[in-house]
Amino acid sequence: MSLPKKTFRLVCLLFLSLLIFSPQNAEAQRKNKKKKKDKTETEAPSSEKKSKEKSIADLTKSSKKSEGLFTIYQDSITGSIKMLISEDQIGKEFIYFSQIADGVMDAGRINRGSYKGSKVFKIEKYFNKIEFVTQNTSFYFDPESPLSKSENANISNGTMASIKVESYDKDKGLYLIDANELFLDETLAQIKPAARPGQSPTAFKLGKLSKDKSKINAIKNYPENTDVAIEYVYSSPSVLNNGSDAVADGRNVSIKIYHSFIAMPENNYQPRFDDPRVGYFLTEVNDQTATNSTPFRDLIHRWDLQKKNPELALSEPVEPITWWIENSTPLEWRETIKEGVLQWNVAFEKAGFKNAMVVKVQPDDAEWDAGDIRYNVLRWTSSPKPPFGGYGPSFVNPRTGQILGADIMLEFVHFTNRVFYDKVYNLATPEKAYNADDHEFEEESMHSCAFADTMHNEFMIANAVAEANGASDLELEGIKKESMLALIMHEIGHTLGLNHNMKASQLFSPEQLADAEFIKGKCLTGSVMDYAALNITRDRSKQGQYSDVAVGPYDVWAVQFGYTPFKTAKERHDLLNESTKPELIFGNDADDMRAPGKAIDPRVMIGDLSNDAISYSIDRIELSNDLMKTVKHNFTKTDESYQELRRVYYLLSGQKSTAAGVISRYIGGVYVDRAMAGQEGGTQPYTPVSYEDQKRAMKALSDYVFAPDAFTAPNDLYNYLAMQRRGFNFREPEDPKIHEQILTYQKNVLTHLLHPHTLQRISDSELYGNTYKLSAVMSDLNNAIFKSDISGNVNSFRQNLQLEYTQMLIDMLTGKQSGRYTNNAKSMALYNLKNIRNWSAPSGDVSSKAHKQHLKTLIDNATKEVK
Repeated sequence: MSLPKKTFRLVCLLFLSLLIFSPQNAEAQRKNKKKKKDKTETEAPSSEKKSKEKSIADLTKSSKKSEGLFTIYQDSITGSIKMLISEDQIGKEFIYFSQIADGVMDAGRINRGSYKGSKVFKIEKYFNKIEFVTQNTSFYFDPESPLSKSENANISNGTMASIKVESYDKDKGLYLIDANELFLDETLAQIKPAARPGQSPTAFKLGKLSKDKSKINAIKNYPENTDVAIEYVYSSPSVLNNGSDAVADGRNVSIKIYHSFIAMPENNYQPRFDDPRVGYFLTEVNDQTATNSTPFRDLIHRWDLQKKNPELALSEPVEPITWWIENSTPLEWRETIKEGVLQWNVAFEKAGFKNAMVVKVQPDDAEWDAGDIRYNVLRWTSSPKPPFGGYGPSFVNPRTGQILGADIMLEFVHFTNRVFYDKVYNLATPEKAYNADDHEFEEESMHSCAFADTMHNEFMIANAVAEANGASDLELEGIKKESMLALIMHEIGHTLGLNHNMKASQLFSPEQLADAEFIKGKCLTGSVMDYAALNITRDRSKQGQYSDVAVGPYDVWAVQFGYTPFKTAKERHDLLNESTKPELIFGNDADDMRAPGKAIDPRVMIGDLSNDAISYSIDRIELSNDLMKTVKHNFTKTDESYQELRRVYYLLSGQKSTAAGVISRYIGGVYVDRAMAGQEGGTQPYTPVSYEDQKRAMKALSDYVFAPDAFTAPNDLYNYLAMQRRGFNFREPEDPKIHEQILTYQKNVLTHLLHPHTLQRISDSELYGNTYKLSAVMSDLNNAIFKSDISGNVNSFRQNLQLEYTQMLIDMLTGKQSGRYTNNAKSMALYNLKNIRNWSAPSGDVSSKAHKQHLKTLIDNATKEVK
């Protein structure tokens, strides 16, 4: 049956429609449309695509712009920051430096004004990232040597940050990066101290760095440096130790840091290299292309002083070293501080510079902050937990050693009778007994300055002695002024590049120091860079100057070495050859013997004075004994607590302990001379302390440290050594721990005498001149501790001492550190133990019999183990 034409036509149209709109055909149409679209986009101008990328202006439109060395934008809503890097800064070196704006001592050495060091970094571009790379400045390669082609072999730089570029302005050659990662993380410097091995789980610890709570406090920008002040907040949900009163909330602790990016100085500064006969802080550099035995190119730290008129023997500098007294400084002390700074001009004049040091006072309306690195500031604080170390820092260009800036922090507590925070309720053991393997003290002493701590203690002693002898207010003010002057000169010396000179106290004899006219107006030592005792005379009619009031001869000579514009190498050579003069004697922290067993030269010591330190120390002990007889009468005041009496008692006892430590270092000591071979006035490098002086030192220890009555005090004094009650702050039973205190003093001496280094040195030095042999030293020590009361009663102090000493001998044979002792030292330890056992026959009162039986049992058990 055929369809009508009209119907057939309709069916065909319907079929055709289905073909056109089928899924396959629809897909084809989509492909065609995509091709047309792609073609259109391909033909579109590239500027249309670029217009969709955000420009630097777009990304910073809500930000405040701060222009300087590095332009920084801070978002006005979120506070986040972005940073511009120009193409001409890529591949260029800069200096990074940071310091503590404010911290808490509970977290370690994190206190206002502390410097965290400087380093060189380079900005690099890696594809779409900007990298900040720390440069290794420890090595030198002579560019003329073929070896310089391999100067980077096996030497690591450090990529601190690698940050994605957010926008690039090709026309201006600028890259924009997010700088939050750079500053709000510990990217540039580690701030939170690493946990020490064996640290108590209940010790105060900073929590985890909180990025949400940390913030940018300020941005200060200048043409040569960019400074960013950050407040880092360390949070922990719960803490075992909330810290001191200085910490409001142990769960959330703020540490404020100044970060500084500094342009690499472009000047004609000439680096100056170190010499071991003089003491400057160094940037150590090894010459990898040298062939000599000492391939060192160590750069001393010094300011860039240049003469206005190089032809004159004495000229003002082009730019002096300018110091600002912070406006927080008490008015009555500003003149003394200024005087202490300007004393160094005496030394600079010998180096050819007039008015090298200038002092100004920060105006009360000054717009700059004391933390601004463009200003060298003498700053003043009264901290709740005073930090006594590292208070005269400077920062340098690691490439050259040029000092770029410095600050000095002064603590009000230094010139008061306040005792140290952590000793207010624990004065029973103010000295620390060191273990044979304790290196913590050594590391800290070499990298920080605790002179203010020493000066504070000496100041309180001098005050107590003067008060006990009826000193006037004028004399007491004089002691304070002299102490401050010495402290200022010492810390300024550090900022000039000088490190410590712990040997300088050997300059004058005890007789000269007791001659008020002779010492008037002088430095009492060769250098203000020592930690010398204050000059306190036992005969009060001979009391003169207490402390240094001028820089010393070594200081003048050292400044000449560091700052004289030498015209020839011979000038430098001739100056250094003066090092053998007695007044230029030098030894720094690396040589000092304050820690048991450390170093070898007893003259490089703190708390000593005069060229006969044994006699001077004995005099200080006898002075303390004299005052102890009347201390109760002199320091008990009606209607006041007994805290003052307690303080002075422990000061006097501590002085005896310090003096004992000084004396002990002469036993087994070796004098060191660092003169060069053939230098006029030089001696052999190592000379053992004479037999006579070692025996004199042993007798002094026997009489004043180990004798049954060595630390006696009037019996009725102990009843009055009471702390002033303050709320619930007694951390332990409040009664004075007299036995613990005295034993600690004695242990400090024994720990040095029986240290493996000391005993080994005694044996070794027998080969080059020591005639006080190990057998004699150990026998004399045994006799000093036991002979006085072998057959009678042994008082409680001696029982403590004898048991402690016996256990030390046993530990030499069987303890954890026994492997560090030489065989002959162990033999003498066993020999002494046998003698002690023979001396321990029951005699005396019941307590003494029990004590001797205790000794005998300990020795029997130990010698069985040795067998």
